[in-house]
Amino acid sequence: MSKPVVIATWPFGAGASAAGYQRLLDGGSALDAVESAGNFAEDDPEVYSVGYGGLPNALGIVELDAAIMDGRSHLAGAVCALVDIGRPISVARVVMEKSPHVMLAAEGARSFAINHGFLVKSQLTETAARRWEEWKASEKAAATVAHFPSTPLVPDNHDTIGICAIDSQGDLAAGCTTSGMAWKLPGRVGDSPIIGAGLYVDNTYGAAAATGHGDEMMKASLSYRTVMNMASGMNPTEACVEALRYLLSRRSTLVNPYGAAIVALRKDGATGAAATKSGFELPSKTWNWATADSSSPHGIVRQGPYVDIAGVYPTLD
Repeated sequence: MSKPVVIATWPFGAGASAAGYQRLLDGGSALDAVESAGNFAEDDPEVYSVGYGGLPNALGIVELDAAIMDGRSHLAGAVCALVDIGRPISVARVVMEKSPHVMLAAEGARSFAINHGFLVKSQLTETAARRWEEWKASEKAAATVAHFPSTPLVPDNHDTIGICAIDSQGDLAAGCTTSGMAWKLPGRVGDSPIIGAGLYVDNTYGAAAATGHGDEMMKASLSYRTVMNMASGMNPTEACVEALRYLLSRRSTLVNPYGAAIVALRKDGATGAAATKSGFELPSKTWNWATADSSSPHGIVRQGPYVDIAGVYPTLD
């Protein structure tokens, strides 16, 4: 028997992890726990980077991405650019379990969700709409509202929730759910629904899930590399650090890499995490992640470490 654990990115991941851990205590699987944790964040209108209340794209439309992966079966499901459907991680699970595919996109994903009983409901809140109006009136918007931006798009609120869980049977699962980069170009999809980038599970070794600038993390298959690092014998923190330093080594010419972070859960229940220094400098952005287990069933928030090409730093305080 294994010790059940749920981990997630960001401070709001504490509540999500607690919801997932409670699902484990109620007899649910790791997959159930990841879905429950994702739903917790998706339903919270105060989380501006996930689900209902997530910040919209450049046209004011909330497009949601999500994925889920089951270690026991090594199956996965994902949706991207999903509009007017809540709880996209649950839709992703249905894609995994009720279709022959891994990923459905845009109108196809929306139609699939409706056909499987998901309700049509706008995910744009008054707060998110007001923030979009404020952004639209700013100088930043001028380069983005055209079909293609003439200057680099600066990511705001790219705080995807990534989740990993292990249940009492020793089975692992992982998930990601997000509204993506605020003010993104319509149709933009980041790493969150991409298996191997935003999340990955190997039931023999461990699970990993990412957050940050997805356009960069996709280029390094960050979650897959982290899990394979654990397979090679690294502990979870070492696995995260090496994966991030690999990403940085391949993107060293990027003027502003904006930041990447990852959490990892090993088959024995050990946990770890790391983030790049770039993109998470205090005081504007602090890298926090969360865990829930028997010693902290209500979830606790943890910090660090941070990495760059030169070294590893416990905190940036």
